[in-house]
Amino acid sequence: MEMELSSEMLGTRLFSEATMRERLPKAVFKELKKTIDYGAPLDTAIADSVAIAMREWAKELGATHYTHWFHPLTNLTAEKHDSFIDPVGDGTFITEFTGKELIKSEPDGSSFPSGGIRSTCAARGYTVWDSTSPAFVKEIPGGCKVLCIPTIFISYTGESLDFKTPLLRSSDAVSKQALRILKLFGKTPTKVVTSVGPEQEYFLVNKEQYLKRLDLKLCGRTLFGAPAPKGQELDDQYFGVIKDNISVFMKQLNRDLWEYGIPAKTQHNEVAPAQHEIAPIYGTTNVGSDQNALLMETLKKVADRTGFACLLHEKPFAGVNGSGKHNNWSVTTTDGENLIDPGKEPENNLQFQLFLAAILAAVDNNAALLRLSASSAGNDHRLGANEAPPAIISAYLGDQLGQMVDELIEKGEATSITKGKRYNSGCAVVPEFTMDATDRNRTSPFAFTGNKFEFRMVGSTQAIGFPMMVLNTIVADELGKMADVLEKADDTEAAIKKMIVDTLRAHKRIIFNGNGYSDEWVVEAEKRGLPNLKCMVDAIPSLVTDEVIDMFERLEIMSRREVLARAEVLYENYAKQINIEALTMIEMSRKQIVPAVMKYEAALAAGAKDLKELGVKANAQVALINAIDERVEALKLATDELEELVKKAAEKEDDIPAYAKYYHDVVFAYFDTVRKPADELEKMVDEEAWPFPTYEKLLFEQ
Repeated sequence: MEMELSSEMLGTRLFSEATMRERLPKAVFKELKKTIDYGAPLDTAIADSVAIAMREWAKELGATHYTHWFHPLTNLTAEKHDSFIDPVGDGTFITEFTGKELIKSEPDGSSFPSGGIRSTCAARGYTVWDSTSPAFVKEIPGGCKVLCIPTIFISYTGESLDFKTPLLRSSDAVSKQALRILKLFGKTPTKVVTSVGPEQEYFLVNKEQYLKRLDLKLCGRTLFGAPAPKGQELDDQYFGVIKDNISVFMKQLNRDLWEYGIPAKTQHNEVAPAQHEIAPIYGTTNVGSDQNALLMETLKKVADRTGFACLLHEKPFAGVNGSGKHNNWSVTTTDGENLIDPGKEPENNLQFQLFLAAILAAVDNNAALLRLSASSAGNDHRLGANEAPPAIISAYLGDQLGQMVDELIEKGEATSITKGKRYNSGCAVVPEFTMDATDRNRTSPFAFTGNKFEFRMVGSTQAIGFPMMVLNTIVADELGKMADVLEKADDTEAAIKKMIVDTLRAHKRIIFNGNGYSDEWVVEAEKRGLPNLKCMVDAIPSLVTDEVIDMFERLEIMSRREVLARAEVLYENYAKQINIEALTMIEMSRKQIVPAVMKYEAALAAGAKDLKELGVKANAQVALINAIDERVEALKLATDELEELVKKAAEKEDDIPAYAKYYHDVVFAYFDTVRKPADELEKMVDEEAWPFPTYEKLLFEQ
């Protein structure tokens, strides 16, 4: 009988604060807590004590190896396993794990994306312990148990090669600038932290059927596939009753996550068939980023052992909703005060109004950069479609705060704003309750939702470290600019009020409470001067403007070299992903679809011949053969043309931006030409003759 979840199981695989308090000497624990809670520099003298305690704890859980666990620029994590056993030299071994090994390791920096920072002849890289994110023990299916130590990843020359290093720097920047603002209000907390709660969407499909689809295995999405007779038209999947086998998967998933100290707050069926969502509780942006990476890995492992394949791609199936990862972001002090909580009287809450104005200004001034932070080849399929926020960045405030902003701009003060009203259902047995003062808007890419902002554009496969780093950075920049002015004011309160009104007036264009999916909004956004970047390739230049590079350098988040390297990695990753999809499409067309259809066509022709010999008309068979033949020829021609387009791409390989642009504008744009005749053939050919599982099987036979 499976063990039920219990409080005793929570965090059993996590070197948590409670575990550290129990196992570390008091003085060591106290020093480590200063770093974790307040950002104090880590005293490396305590590393040996921490390493010994961590090793013994991990060994008790069955760990035989340890690894520095890090986030290279791949949207995946990386790990190299080292044994706790070290040779002594006389043929014997000892169990060893020192503070030096805890703090630093040395992976090959040239084998990860680096944008030219590392090369084969200059390859050294370092992983360095991040003590603010707890270590954990992970079980490798069919293998050993491994102690995973979260780390940053940097080059020998000092540049970051990962998502975590700039994220940690951006968190420090937000804290530094927010503390300056809070001091103006007479408050002196030790630190300000940003938190995130990512809502992860995913698909589950039958593992045997998944293994028969080359496109799913290599690309994570289907490149061919005719629509099933039923999709999501009836809205019967969303929040629907969870199937028994899916419930088994979710139970095992929750058990594993529970042991990692990642309890899920919610889980449910999503809009599309075979689509689901899980939302863990909040954590700091750093810990939340690590936990989301571990969550994605756990989704795939649990799916595999329960007979499923987990698809995290943003658009695995054409014609039904894709998957995103809504990032719920907030800012709080170490005293527990949420700085973007409006309170009961937001119209009188100057501190909230100032932070709100700073965030809106940050989003408006850096809309293109924020859009880029949620960009990927996969997410290009979602952004701008009627299932995800549009590619145009705007902020939703709702009726209450929208009214407050309007009054502040018009009158310099907000005197009366909408309050939540009591609801009476008219049913005697149903209790009354106070409704929220504003509605929700699912079409907004950046929506205020009570005491946080929901950045809804992020793609389901993305490492959230990059978008959270960008959001932290642009807000820190705006807070810093405000502090520079306000700290010099003679009348601080008057200056704050003026700053709020002036900032809201200057950036009101970014506020939009309407339907972000409408054509009218596209026209209106253009009038407002808001950028509408349709694809990732068009968004990348926003990262390398002089203004953006200056911001990253001024706040000590990234150097110019680090920024330029990331842009190059983004271009290269996009081109490589589309190249893989094109080559997969060519192979599936030539080696699977065309041979299978020709075999089916030959069987039809033989049947028609037999009918004719019997004196029976075979008009229907002949017509079908002709229709099939026409589409086979179209598919073969389109496949040949796609191959030529891919070959021509090599001519632009030395110019990385042009190379990526070609793959988007030419190669990717041609995919539908190849797909169209193939999908039409799928509708004509007997299901048993089709070479791989159809949408109907994948989506409805879990």
